[in-house]
Amino acid sequence: MKGALMDGALIGRTIDNSQVVREVDPRASRELIAVATTVLLLVAGLGAYAWPHFAARQVGVATESLQRERERLIEENRKLRLEKASLEDLRRVERIAVERLGLGAPEPGRVVVVERPASASAGAQVAAHGDAPPAAQ
Repeated sequence: MKGALMDGALIGRTIDNSQVVREVDPRASRELIAVATTVLLLVAGLGAYAWPHFAARQVGVATESLQRERERLIEENRKLRLEKASLEDLRRVERIAVERLGLGAPEPGRVVVVERPASASAGAQVAAHGDAPPAAQ
């Protein structure tokens, strides 16, 4: 064999395959379609199996986030109610009125007590103070 290679019988020859025509095997394309269909069905099945689990996980994450937000808002509401109660304290309001605004108790002669009139019967008019005529209706 060494001699055949040395003689140039196999070396240096060019093989021309340009005239060779490859036949398409119809079984190969059917197998390719079958494999592609099988892979597609497996991927679709995996997606159908995984999608509800993924959606449930997303809902769980959203629920947890909303629960934390709810707890934060409840705490903020509690703090705001405490602040409101402290701001509405009448002793505090009186202290601010006296210290900051310089207000005090009125003189006894300047106090006017306004009472609500008892419910009058239908058609009755409430008398006006002084000589002013009653308001036109």
